[in-house]
Formats: sequence, structure tokens, C-alpha cells
Amino acid sequence: MSLGTVIVGGGLAAVRTAEQLRRNGFTDPITIVGAEAHPPYDRPPLSKQLLRGEVDSVALKPASFYADNQIALRLGSPVLGVDVSGHTVTLADGDVLGYDQLVIATGLVPRRLPALGDLDGVCVLRSLDDCVALRDRAAGARRAVVIGAGFIGCEVAASLRGLGVQVALVEPQPAPLASVLGEQAGALIARLHRDEGVDVRSGVTVDSVAGVSRVESVTLSDGSVIEADLVVVGIGSRPACDWLAGSDIEVADGVVCDAAERTSAPDVWALGDVACWDGDRVEHWSNVADQARTLVAAMLGAAAPTPGVPYFWSDQYDVKIQC
Repeated sequence: MSLGTVIVGGGLAAVRTAEQLRRNGFTDPITIVGAEAHPPYDRPPLSKQLLRGEVDSVALKPASFYADNQIALRLGSPVLGVDVSGHTVTLADGDVLGYDQLVIATGLVPRRLPALGDLDGVCVLRSLDDCVALRDRAAGARRAVVIGAGFIGCEVAASLRGLGVQVALVEPQPAPLASVLGEQAGALIARLHRDEGVDVRSGVTVDSVAGVSRVESVTLSDGSVIEADLVVVGIGSRPACDWLAGSDIEVADGVVCDAAERTSAPDVWALGDVACWDGDRVEHWSNVADQARTLVAAMLGAAAPTPGVPYFWSDQYDVKIQC
């Protein structure tokens, strides 16, 4: 009896892989294992529409999709480890799942600043629960400091301004998004935010935060102090692959895989933000569909599809930035 395919990760990459398997005639069992209790959901709206309260649901598929396609969901219990030789994964609840093929699609976890401590009011934004908590805090906030002016930081800053919160955007680079768009384009992004009332502080870092039980102010490396009752840390993320320690699956800034998404272990594949090939990872929503088609074709022994042209976008205020 076939054990089928186990997909670890409850996001876009997992859903696209399961969808492609069924579209290509795969009839063996498919199980998606998600650490969160929520069914797979779309992440881009978390820093935009959902944070601003403009949408209520960001589910990628209705419940009927999983039922109609016989895709089992195991939610709310992360995978703790994998036995490559035994073809099993162990869940936090103690269950052990066997697999014929394993797909790693665990994405990223946000980086944190240990120096900020555990003061109430210091938030990150990666998960649906993070977004709901941030939205609730923003409802009572007056002044926020957003640390990091990458895509997430800029989008959160724009959304908080839309909610009426005064925002300071702190970025160690010369301009927001400078590492992605260059300093000249980054200067335009800075002007966009300043025109909306954001206090953009470039070329500085956060030295410390202060407060009794809740954050009250942020001190920057230039000695300036910004009052704040909300701090959002958006300094990037790292691949979620700690659970692979000791598994003999090669990891180096993500799960190392070839152009067909194969890892160093037999019958184990990786895609999405956690996958690294030729020393690179592509953390863009639009890239996942191509990766899923490539992976499934290789898994089923079909011809590799022609990849599309990768692109990314960011919505800030009424401006859509696309590259």
C-alpha cells in the first residue's frame, strides 16, 4: 500500500504542490502537515488588507478543495524531525507519518532582535496570528516604530498610517528597499512615505527600547529617542529548517536542492522560501507556482515545464511597485 506524499508546511508552496500532483493524475494519498492551526492561507495580505481590516479571510482554498481532491490536512502540530532512512516524519503530538515522497515547504521564520527583550508591544509579522495580534494592538496605539524598511516594513508602515497611527520607519541602509531597488529608487520610496506623514530614519539602527512592562520609547544609534507604544520588527527572516538537524538532509541558508527541487536525501524535495539552489533562495510569491510545476514533473517523471519570468510586487498606499 502506498504511503503517498507528505508535504511539510501549511502555506502557498504546499498547496501549489498538492494541486499540481492532482492535476497531473497523482492518485496516491497526499497529506499536508501545518504547524499552525489555520488551513493554508495567503501571506501577502497580512501586511496589507488583513492588517487594515479590509478582508476577513485569506484562505488559499475553501475546505471543499481539500475534500474534493482527497488531500488530508494535519494542522496545529509541527514536524519535529525526519528519519530519511525510515521514510518517516515525527510530529510534535507524537504521531509518526510514513511517506513515499517528502516535500519540504516550511518557508521562513522572522528574525528577532534579542536586545529588545520581552516588553509588551514589540511585535513581528509572519503568521496569521501575528497579524491579528498586531491589528488589535494598532487599534489602541498612538505611535509606532517599524524597524526595517524592506517589503514587510514598508507595507506595515503604510498600513499603520492608514489606521491613523503615527509611524517612524527605521532602516540602517541609506534608503528603504535600497538593497533590492537601489538607492535612487529607495529615495523615491522614502519620499512616498514621508508624503504620507511617516518619519523615515535612514542610516541608523536601533540601540535599545525602554519601558516598564510595555514599550515606551526606542533609542537609535545616533542617540535620538522616539516615543512609541508599538514596535514592529521587520528585519528579515531565515529558512525554517531547524527541524532537519541530524537528518542528513543538506542545509545551507535553506534546504539545498537541485534545479528540479531534489534534496540530498532520496525521495525528499524542497520548494518555496526554504529551498536553496546554486546558493540562492527566491523569496517571491510568484515563483512558487513554477517551482511546484517543476518539482511535480520531476517526481512523476514528466518533462520539465518552461519556467516563467520571476517578478515581485509591493502595495504601499495607492502605489503598486512591481519589478
